[in-house]
Parts: sequence; structure tokens; C-alpha cells
Amino acid sequence: MSNIVKGTMLLTSATFLSKFLGMIYVIPFNALVGETGGTLFQFAYTPYNILISISTIGVPLAVSKFVSKYNALGDYETGMRMFKAGMMLMAATGFIAFLTLFFSAGFLGEQMITNEEAGSITAADVAMVIRMVSVALLIIPSMSIVRGFFQGHESMGPTAVSQVVEQIVRIGFILIAAFVIKVVLDGSTTIAVGFSTFAAFIGALASCVVLWVYWRRRKNHLYTQIHQQRYTYDLSMKSLFVELFRYAGPFVLVGVATPLYQLVDQFTFERAMTAIGKRDLFEIANAGINFYGHKLVIIPVTIATGLSLAIIPALTKTFTQNNRLLMNQQINQALQIVLVLVVPAVAGLSMLSNVAYGSLYGMDNIHITGTLLGWYAPAGLLFALFTVTSSILQGINEQRFAIVSLAGGLLVKVLFNIQMIHMFGAKGVIFSTLLAVGTAVALNLWRIRTAIHFPFRQTFKRFLLIGIFTGIMCMAIWGVKAVSGTFLAYETSRVSAILVLMTGVGIGAGIYLWFSYQSTLLERVLGNRVKVLDRLFQK
Repeated sequence: MSNIVKGTMLLTSATFLSKFLGMIYVIPFNALVGETGGTLFQFAYTPYNILISISTIGVPLAVSKFVSKYNALGDYETGMRMFKAGMMLMAATGFIAFLTLFFSAGFLGEQMITNEEAGSITAADVAMVIRMVSVALLIIPSMSIVRGFFQGHESMGPTAVSQVVEQIVRIGFILIAAFVIKVVLDGSTTIAVGFSTFAAFIGALASCVVLWVYWRRRKNHLYTQIHQQRYTYDLSMKSLFVELFRYAGPFVLVGVATPLYQLVDQFTFERAMTAIGKRDLFEIANAGINFYGHKLVIIPVTIATGLSLAIIPALTKTFTQNNRLLMNQQINQALQIVLVLVVPAVAGLSMLSNVAYGSLYGMDNIHITGTLLGWYAPAGLLFALFTVTSSILQGINEQRFAIVSLAGGLLVKVLFNIQMIHMFGAKGVIFSTLLAVGTAVALNLWRIRTAIHFPFRQTFKRFLLIGIFTGIMCMAIWGVKAVSGTFLAYETSRVSAILVLMTGVGIGAGIYLWFSYQSTLLERVLGNRVKVLDRLFQK
């Protein structure tokens, strides 16, 4: 249990810091390129993220599962052989992915932008930024498999440190490039966004350097384990890859879930908004939902991301050893960590959506973007649950069902997206996403229940308690907004919005943490006392 919590906290902290930096940098980035630049940036990154998942074929996380399994059996050599073979495979698939994205950029641009006269983004602009970001595909697949290898050894440090370094370097390049092009050289938004997307390649290079340093330090220990082992399964190369791909297939679909939902939006949102006579709102709404708003919504999901990376090796080991009691405890803890931390986060974001968006990105169009963020916030909980439940399925060797759940969710998104937009305008994109991801989560939970007869009673009881505490927190936040509104114009003033945001977050989080601490909810979920809260609430 402690290994899961420790690994979760390390990866979650690193992922949270990366996502937090990813949210903070868009404040000056928004000031430089605006909603148009944000939409263009997102147009490039969505197919890029999909190609990353496809080019890695889910291999990095599958290698984590593979290495963890054979390490538990005392066979370290087999894991090392898989690592080396996987590196060569990733180098080849990364190159193919680069060629695919680079040469399909023109076609994608024409499909995403069908009415150039009504907006400031052209199909050629989209094609250019897609080609700029495609270069990163040459090295990211190979880099990510090194992370998976270390995770298979239950060593989360290399992944955590390389993630943070990659993000810092990437963001630094984005802001410097955008500032120089837009302010110093008075260049176009398209060129600024193009170089900003190229930053993915620069950040990946920095991550490779970090991972190389870790490898140099640890390779002697790894090879010592191999030399000291007494037995090897001596699998053929064909057997290695057959087992790896059996694990890997569903991983690619889980990793590509969110970009796929966004890709559906990119091919339908502009068309549907044009059809209902609201094409002029498309760029604002798309940036507010799928780029700037998504940066805020995805922050709580980092908890689930870190948890999923940490739980796969540990749960795989427990499942391999057929320790059912410990396996149920691990699954319960994984689900409850997500609920206890993500539920209040998304509820608070929904309550404070206008002041949160206005504080970070300015008050322009806040009546549109802030409202959209409020509706979109609950998607964070569903994304988090989908990530963790999919990881649980992979840990109990039910990874193939992740294909079914994702396909079901994606089918719902495709069938209902345009209809929802016609019915509800821009909010329809959000409603169809909530329905789609909710469907996928429900399918995953059903499969976990039927596959191992997992009892959800304890998790459900604690979810009810979390809901009660979250409700109290929301009432407190509503009170803060009501009182603040009598003397602060937080709907029009950015400074006032920042004050209300800080007050609302502080009071809301304080109340929720106090109730969770005093009821021992946090202690029961995390497995240990929270020392920081001990010092805070026992004074």
C-alpha cells in the first residue's frame, strides 16, 4: 500500500507541477496570441497527441507492466531484452508517425477549416503548425519507453524529474519564441504559434538528457540483478512481442481517449456552429473549452494520471501473486484517492468558473468562456475515473475491455456531438463529452465488478461522505461570492476576480479539508495521517 501511495504522490506531484506550469504559461501566451492563437495551437496538438499514442502503440506502459511481472518472478534479463527490443521498435514507429503527420497536414487543415472567410484561421495556417509540431515524434516514442522501463522497476523518479524538466524547457521556448516573434519582430500569430508547437521537440530533447543521466547512474545495478538471477524464462523474440502487444493494444486507446474526443470536435464544431449561424463564436468557444478551459479542467486529472502510472506495476504484481485481499485494497484505495481529491476540485472549479477564467485569461468574453468552463469542469472527474479504471483493468489483465469502453464512449461522442451543438450551441460540445466519457467509465466499473467480483460498497459509502463535505464547501463558496459581490465588481474587474478566486479557494479548500481531516476520511483513504494537516488543525 505504501509503495502505491509513495509512487502516486511522486508522479502526481511531478505531473501536477507539469500541468500547473502548463496552465500558468497560457496566461502570457493568451496575452500574446489570444483566442485565435489558442485555437490554432490546439488544432496542431490534438492530431499530434493522437499520433504519439499510435506511434508508441501503448508500449511504454506495457513495458512497465511486462518488466514488473518478470521482476516479480525473479527474471530481470527478460525485462531488459524487452526494453532493448522496444527501443528499436519505438525508433521505427516514431519515424513513421512523423512522416504521416507531416505529409497529412494539408489534408487535416482543409478538413478542420471549411469556412475561412468567417474567421481569421485558414487551412494553410493549420497545416503549417501541424508540420512544426510533427518533428517531436522523431524522439518522444523512444524517450517514453525509457520512462516505462524505470516504472516497471517501481522507480518513479526518472519519469517525474524528466517530466518536469521537459515541461520547463518547452514552456520557456514557447514564451520566448512567441514574445520575440509577436513583440520584437511584429510577426504573425501563425508563425508565433508554429514555433510554439516546435517547442515540443526542444522539451523532449531536454527530457532525453535527464533520462540518460539516470540510466548512467543505475545501469550497473540493473545489470548486477541480471547476473545474480538464477532462472530465466528465455522467451523467444516472437514470444516477447506477442506478450507485449497483448498488454500494449489497449494502452494506446486509453492514452488517446481525450485527444480523440477533441478530434471529433475539430471536425464537427466549426461546421455545426456555421450551420446554426454562430460561426463568429467558434474560435472563442473552442479556445475556451478545448484549450484554455481544458488546461484548468485537466489539473485535477493529474492525480489520476500519477495514480494510474503507479498502480499498474503494483497491481500487476499483486494479481500475478493471486493476493486477492491486497488487490481489493489497492483498487479501493485507487478509486477513493481520485474521489476524495478530484470531486471537491471539480466542484470548486465549477462554482468559481467565471472568476477563475477571468483571473487567468482576462475578462474579455468572460460571459461566454466562464460559463462554458463551469459546465465543462465536471468532465475532470470523468476523465480521472476513466484513466484510473482503465489502469485497474490493465492491472487485472482485463486490458482488452478498455477497447470496448473507449469505443462505446467515442461512438456516443460521434453520434451526439452535432445534435447537441444544434440543440445547445457551444455547450453541446461539453454535454456530448460528458455523456461519452460517462458511458466509458460506467462500462469500466461494470467490467471490474464482473471480472473479479470486486465489492464497491466501501467506495460508495466514502463517496457519499465526500459528496456531503463537497456540498458544504460549495455553500461556503456561494456565500463568498454573494458577500464579495456587494463590494467587488468581480464580473468586470480582473483584480476583483483574483481576490474572489483566492478567497473562494482558500475558504472552500479549508472547509473541505477540515471536515475530511476531523472525520478521518483522509487518513482512511491515504492509509496514513497527513502530517501537514496534523500541524494545521491540532493547534
